[in-house]
Amino acid sequence: MATSDIDTVSTSADKAKLAATGLLVVGGVAAFYLLGKQDLWLRVLVLLLLLAGAVGVFLTSIQGKELVGFGQDSVKELKKVVWPTRPEATQMTLYVFAFVVIMALFLWLTDKALEWVIYDLVLGWKH
Repeated sequence: MATSDIDTVSTSADKAKLAATGLLVVGGVAAFYLLGKQDLWLRVLVLLLLLAGAVGVFLTSIQGKELVGFGQDSVKELKKVVWPTRPEATQMTLYVFAFVVIMALFLWLTDKALEWVIYDLVLGWKH
């Protein structure tokens, strides 16, 4: 039986960082609504500042660093992709549209043929 590693929060410092992140997000949303009588720009500014703080605290945790590393690896892999040229993309798009039209006609004809067989030949219900 294969064992799989499960990523968990390992240190109390990381637990505290993740808890602080959650509190900052909840605090930002709560502050937005508690400052309901203030101008909208002030409410949004407080919300954005607390969310930015939450992101900053999260990025200092192990999970945040792993997320940044994953993003960097994704960018490296994305640079390896060979993208189609514009004519190739246009040609493939036309192939897809042609296939969709042909499949729609096939399904319509199949539906009408089955309708004719079932209603006219089997049941005898003439339209």
